[in-house]
Amino acid sequence: MRTIAITNQKGGCGKTTTAVNLAAALAGKAKRVLLVDLDPQAHATLGLGANPEALERTIHDVLVNPQIPVSQILLPTQVEGLYLAPSNVLLSGAESQMIHMYSREYVLRDRLSAAAGDFDFCIIDCSPSLSIMNLSALVAADEVIVPVQAHYYAIEGLRQMLETIQIVRERFNPNLKVCGILLTLYESRTSLSRDVEQQMREYFREKVFATVIHRNIRLAEAPSAGQSVLTYDRSCRGAKEYMALAEELSYENQTRITEENFVHI
Repeated sequence: MRTIAITNQKGGCGKTTTAVNLAAALAGKAKRVLLVDLDPQAHATLGLGANPEALERTIHDVLVNPQIPVSQILLPTQVEGLYLAPSNVLLSGAESQMIHMYSREYVLRDRLSAAAGDFDFCIIDCSPSLSIMNLSALVAADEVIVPVQAHYYAIEGLRQMLETIQIVRERFNPNLKVCGILLTLYESRTSLSRDVEQQMREYFREKVFATVIHRNIRLAEAPSAGQSVLTYDRSCRGAKEYMALAEELSYENQTRITEENFVHI
C-alpha cells in the first residue's frame, strides 16, 4: 500500500479538496483506495457524504483503542473502490488520550499497516496545524504531497512544511519522501498566479507537478453535495485536472525529490 499524506501547515490551500478528489481519481483507475480523515473538522468525511455527528466509530477510536482495527470503521463511498476512515470532533481529544502511549507517534502507522493488504493507496488528509496527528501522518506515510496556493505567501508556508518533513525524516521516518508540490487555486487570468507558477517552476523545476488545479466552481460545490467532483460533475475542469494528477502520480519517478533541495529556501 502506497501511503501519501496531503499536508501543509498553511490553511486554505486545498488539502482536503486534493485528498478527496485525488483519492476518487485513483479509485477511478481501478485502484482500491483508503482515505483517512485525520482532521477533527471532518471536512473529508462531510465531503464524501457522511455525517460526522452520527458516526458510532471513527479514526479516533482506532487510535485510542488497539482492539478496534481500521476495518471496523470503514465506510463505502459513491466511488467504487474508495473507502473512508471517517473523523469527527472527538479526534481533537485524541492527543491528550494518547499522551501516555508508548511510541504514540507510530500508532497510526501500526494501525494502517494491518489494512495494507486490502488497498493499493492510502491518502491521509491532514489538518492545517503542527500537532501529534500531523506528525503521526508523516510517520505513517511513504510520501507527502504539498498543495500550495498560487500566492506569494505560499512560499513561507512551503518553507515551514519542508523543514518539518526534514525533522520527521531525521527522527522518525527516514524513508519519507516529498512526492511533489501541487499548485492549487490557480487563476489563469491573473498575473499573480502566472508569476508564482513561473517562480516555483524555475526554482523547483520537475519537483512541481505538471498538473495545476485551477479555481473551479464545481470543486467548491461538490462538498455541499457530499460528493467528490468526479461524481458531481466528471466533465468539469476540476475533475479532469484531478484525473490528470492521478495519472501523473501513477507514473512519477519516486526519487524525484529530496528534501535537501529545499532546506535553504
